[in-house]
Amino acid sequence: MGEIYLVRHGQANSAATDEESYDRLSDLGAEQAAWLGEYLRSFDAPFDRILSGTLQRHQATAAAMKFQPDELDPRLNELDYFNLSKALEDAHGVPQPDANGFPSHVPLVMEAWHKAEIKGQETFAEFESRVASVLQEAQQPGRRILCVTSGGVIGMVLRHLLALDPKRMAHILLPIFNTSVTRVAVRPEGAILAGFNCTPHLDPPDRQYARTHY
Repeated sequence: MGEIYLVRHGQANSAATDEESYDRLSDLGAEQAAWLGEYLRSFDAPFDRILSGTLQRHQATAAAMKFQPDELDPRLNELDYFNLSKALEDAHGVPQPDANGFPSHVPLVMEAWHKAEIKGQETFAEFESRVASVLQEAQQPGRRILCVTSGGVIGMVLRHLLALDPKRMAHILLPIFNTSVTRVAVRPEGAILAGFNCTPHLDPPDRQYARTHY
C-alpha cells in the first residue's frame, strides 16, 4: 500500500488583502512547520519523494520542516481566492469578507466558480484538472509521497475522493488547520481517505494556542 501525505502550509500573512502579500509565513507559521517536521521525522519518515508547490509559503514551510523537496510542482499551488472574491463582488455584488465572514463566503465563491459565473486566473475545471493530475501521479503503490501544498488543493483532493459538490467542498476547506496533515492511502482498488486535518504536533496543551486556520 502506498501513502500520500498532504501538508497544508504554515500560517501565512493573515492580514493581507492580496495574494502577493499573503504569500509569506508568519513567525508562528514557521514554528508550526518546525514542530511538524520534528514529529514526522520521529513517527512517519522516511518518504520516498517530497513535492512542494512553488509558492513562497510552501517552500518556507518545507524549509522550516527541514524536508528538502525533490521537486517544486505548480500543480500544488493554491487557487487564487483574492481574485475569485473580487470577481464574485463584481458579478453578484457580494462584498469581500472580513475574517468572520469566510464561513458564509467560501461556499458562494465555490458554487459561482463551479458554474463558471466567475473566473480568477483559471477556471474551476482547470483547477480540478491540475489537482487530479498530480494526485494521480502521486498514487504509486508501495511508495510514500509527501506534498506541501494549500487548503484549496487539499479540498479539491477530497472532492475527487469523496465526490463532494462545490458547497460541501467549501465546508471541507474551512476547518483545515495550518500545517495539518491529510493522508491518502493508495490501495489496489484505488485511493481512499485515511486521515483528515490531523495536527498531532499541536496536540500538547502548551501548543494548542498554535492551531490556526489562517
